[in-house]
Amino acid sequence: MIRGRFALVVALPKGRNFADGYRALAEAGLELPTIQNERALLHGQEGGIAILELRNHDVPIYVDLGIADVGVVGNDVLLESGRDVYEPVDLRTGACRLSLIRHPSAVGPIRRVATKYASFTAKVLRERGLVADIIELAGNVELAAITGLADAVVDVVQTGATLRAAGLVETEVLAHSTARFIVNRQSLKLKREILRPLIERLRENALRQEPHS
Repeated sequence: MIRGRFALVVALPKGRNFADGYRALAEAGLELPTIQNERALLHGQEGGIAILELRNHDVPIYVDLGIADVGVVGNDVLLESGRDVYEPVDLRTGACRLSLIRHPSAVGPIRRVATKYASFTAKVLRERGLVADIIELAGNVELAAITGLADAVVDVVQTGATLRAAGLVETEVLAHSTARFIVNRQSLKLKREILRPLIERLRENALRQEPHS
């Protein structure tokens, strides 16, 4: 266990959201460790603040199960994960959307949907009273629409440039997403002296900016 070795454990996703999350926390006054080894997955000195560098979809799991006290992750991941975490701040960065995407030649009802977001997609279909087979893929879900593997796909869209290049059409926005600051519920009680002021500063900083991708 690492939580007893550090004052606070922060889970950040690899990639672009790592930089955005790190900057937001640093600007809110959190004394984060310097990233000295980009290949390392755990950053920080014992007694201080640690950063866990995780795959995007793993962040809510680590926070929910108490390995990390807090984390930064996109709302699209939270919608899919269903994890019981406290979500006090919309950081208003990393804006994107979860959309239904089809090939222009696709007509008629949707019988099969390919996606990385199987739980979210199943929930949307249930709410609309629709029945379709959901094919869960690990990557490049657009290819499912191009090849005819599925009648439609549900995926994250930012600018839409990738879809246009693939000759696909975004037919409906199902949910909007920005980066969220999430907190383990037990940590919120046990480490409130650190977390309460941090949450307030994050909220204040987020309100000063417009959402951007």
